[in-house]
Amino acid sequence: MGFVWFWLVAIMIVAYVVLDGFDLGVGVLHLFLVRNEEERKTTLASIGPVWDGNEVWLLAGGGTLYFAFPLLYASAFSGFYLPLMIVLWLLVLRGISLELRNHIDVGVWRTLLDGVFGLASALLTIFYGAALANVLRGVPLNGEGYFFLPLWTNWKPGPAPGILDWYTVIGGLVALVALTMHGALWLSVKTSGELEQRAQKVVTPLWGLLVALTAVSLLATIAVRPASLDNYFHYPVTFVVPAGVVGSLIAIWFWNRTHKAIKAFVASCAYLFFMLAGACWGVYPVLLPATTGPDNDITLSRAISGPHTLAVGLVWWLFGMVLATGYVVFVYSRFKGKADVHAEGH
Repeated sequence: MGFVWFWLVAIMIVAYVVLDGFDLGVGVLHLFLVRNEEERKTTLASIGPVWDGNEVWLLAGGGTLYFAFPLLYASAFSGFYLPLMIVLWLLVLRGISLELRNHIDVGVWRTLLDGVFGLASALLTIFYGAALANVLRGVPLNGEGYFFLPLWTNWKPGPAPGILDWYTVIGGLVALVALTMHGALWLSVKTSGELEQRAQKVVTPLWGLLVALTAVSLLATIAVRPASLDNYFHYPVTFVVPAGVVGSLIAIWFWNRTHKAIKAFVASCAYLFFMLAGACWGVYPVLLPATTGPDNDITLSRAISGPHTLAVGLVWWLFGMVLATGYVVFVYSRFKGKADVHAEGH
């Protein structure tokens, strides 16, 4: 049952990153890709019907984590208190700026709100990438499963690291570039004309940068946590995951070059899926590694809830997933096609 719940939590995280990732990327591109007010409205219309629904997956993932692994939830939320508060405020500022923009016609205020929206989106992607890198690297857990992390120490991974070091910064950069490219591919699907062409063009340099950063991040992960390869060598069939990363990157390049926007976007979704699945498999069955020694690791068996709780919860989780998936299918089918700023709901 623990194995099942580990991957159920992973599914929620992947769903959030794939779905909310493109509107975070659109937010970053909103800073420099658009050239006039009409294009700004079009980019916002492309995510307007779905961005708030996409964030539900973040809440659902947190709820699932709390239910299935209460020790991990308590440890992570206390140790990562500062960055979690920053993320919360960035989410609030992003949502407020997006909504207020629709009710304010004064140019200077709209420019300010556009800047807040774009900057909050960029910082969120960086924080998410750094958060994943913190989990892969490990944190200074004590024997009771708790820890404290300063924002930074000496910028080096070690027994007493900070939230930010050279490794977690790499993770943040990978997330920033990957989700910005994800957003550009979404815009190439949802927009037309010059904006669509610029979105397709910006994918090329982002793709090259992402290939380099992906290779660097994988090598850095092996250097920081060599045990991340153990599961792959124990189960060689799982090398299909890193192969999927390479294949999806090739597919993104090919389909974008041939102007197959939807296929390129799907390939970007696949890249995010394989990267996150590979990270999860690299730490399993450890949920939060300890830099203070393996005896302090928060493992699956240590953090899991009781069997009866998990069995009952699985029924409700499946019911909730059916509703959430049905909603996603309905909304995305309802607003399929190119974004239209004059249409209702866009």
